[in-house]
Amino acid sequence: MTAAKKTAISRADILPPTEYAAKRAELRKAVVARKRKRRMEVGPVATFYFECFETMLQQVQEMLHIEKGGEAQIEDELRAYNPLIPQGSELTATVMFEIDDPVRRARFLARLGGVENTAFIKLDGEVVKGLPEADQDRTNAEGKASSVQFIHFPFTPQQVALFREQDRQVILGFSHPEYSHMAVLPEEIRAELAGDFA
Repeated sequence: MTAAKKTAISRADILPPTEYAAKRAELRKAVVARKRKRRMEVGPVATFYFECFETMLQQVQEMLHIEKGGEAQIEDELRAYNPLIPQGSELTATVMFEIDDPVRRARFLARLGGVENTAFIKLDGEVVKGLPEADQDRTNAEGKASSVQFIHFPFTPQQVALFREQDRQVILGFSHPEYSHMAVLPEEIRAELAGDFA
């Protein structure tokens, strides 16, 4: 199994702190370049960051580097980030609603309850419905959405085959009444994400 197809970070994948510190700038540069091809804006304030083994490994290494929690921290980080690695028949994304003004952001999120259940990918008449990460509710009892959402897009084999076709139009969006925006994935992003499938 190649690194691109790994579906879980193990303890063996974690670099020792001194080794990571020595390679940090180089590793971050490589992941930032890859992340550029995995980032998609939808509407004025939402950005999808499609995750993979490498982006999650980098996130774990960064958390360990910054927080310096040692061995005790590793299991918590793996438990938090492994679920966001695509499992071969899905795409996974961290979605951020980015509004700098805290008052405007709070007002906007108060109207966005349930947005995590309205994400979709459309291709050739097929709709792949996004499923929120089940770790916790991302909309509170008052109907306020979190500014960060974690969404899985489970594909059928037929949908995977369509997604892999070069120059295939792929639309990413939300059908929420307060945020019904869509965007067409550029070919560079479609091609990069096609590599997430087994």
